[in-house]
Amino acid sequence: MNVNGTPHRTIWLADDGCTVEIIDQTRLPHEFIIVPLRNLADACTAIRDMWVRGAPLIGATAAYGMALAMVGDASDEGLTNAYDRLFETRPTAVNLRWALDDLKALLTPIKPDRRVEAAYKRAADIADEDVEICSKLGDNGKPLIEAAWEKRGKPDQVNVLTHCNAGWLATVDWGTALAPIYKAHDAGIPVHVWVDETRPRNQGASLTAWELGQHGVPHTVIVDNAGGHLMQHGQVDLCITGTDRTAASGDVCNKIGTYLKALAAHDNGVPFYVALPGPTIDWTLHDGVKDIPIELRDGTEVTEIMGRAPDGTVTTVQLTPDGTNAANYAFDVTPARLVTGLITERGVTEASTEGLAALYPEYASN
Repeated sequence: MNVNGTPHRTIWLADDGCTVEIIDQTRLPHEFIIVPLRNLADACTAIRDMWVRGAPLIGATAAYGMALAMVGDASDEGLTNAYDRLFETRPTAVNLRWALDDLKALLTPIKPDRRVEAAYKRAADIADEDVEICSKLGDNGKPLIEAAWEKRGKPDQVNVLTHCNAGWLATVDWGTALAPIYKAHDAGIPVHVWVDETRPRNQGASLTAWELGQHGVPHTVIVDNAGGHLMQHGQVDLCITGTDRTAASGDVCNKIGTYLKALAAHDNGVPFYVALPGPTIDWTLHDGVKDIPIELRDGTEVTEIMGRAPDGTVTTVQLTPDGTNAANYAFDVTPARLVTGLITERGVTEASTEGLAALYPEYASN
């Protein structure tokens, strides 16, 4: 996607063919900083400290992290150590485990002197596959936006509400929830996006608003609690969010606050869609509410906030009284019954065991 008119992915190899480069998303929207990852420790830090985030991008970064680890130690012990250290960085996004399992299965039977080349090739393939998946997902979701626009008689704009960031910054390119929006915008459909600020970390206000602006998509940032009001007054045509893990039952785990948006959408008859690539489905889980682990992050993400001061400096300020405790649950789970449909690279389906199994029979039968 575009950054100041120049196409970018979120992760790529540097000119030396070994160093991995990423965008430090903790510095956006005020600073566009590219960070090099040179070893396993760098990759772990990038994932754990959310320089990269979003389930698909976490998976791609983990794959490149395995490649970086093989440069340092391609032994069996090095492979196991890399897997374990990367696996511990983030507990919720299933793409992390998927990518690590993929690389481990590939590298284990290979002699150590061939593991570096094989790891880099597979990591690059995973990144390219994610781009293709997200592009197809966008193609499948675009008709939903077009249909909502036509249903209202093709007004000056069709309003989509989204939560958190599920755009190209959360993937390698295109995004999940935002991919249909980009496809609709590029096709001339007058889409307007209500962007939840998404506290804590403000990933909607800082990331979604930034990338939509870079691509020229009209949007308006709203506080998290405004969505229900807008739905009550007919100002939301449909909701599209992403997900970090989807249970085989169709329950979806996404940034905290998604569940409340789904409840408001259900109460007001607003379609609520979730966009996801196939690797985000956890076929081992059948009750997302009970079984998906919810990450509890540092309370400072709630008590502090980053912004740009009048003099142009970027700084972090404290919001709460000294000594105040904060609980920082990073995700919640929206039950399948509240989801109108799941948008995937293979099509749109109902959020159910049967719906997912019809699209992914090779996984559902295992």
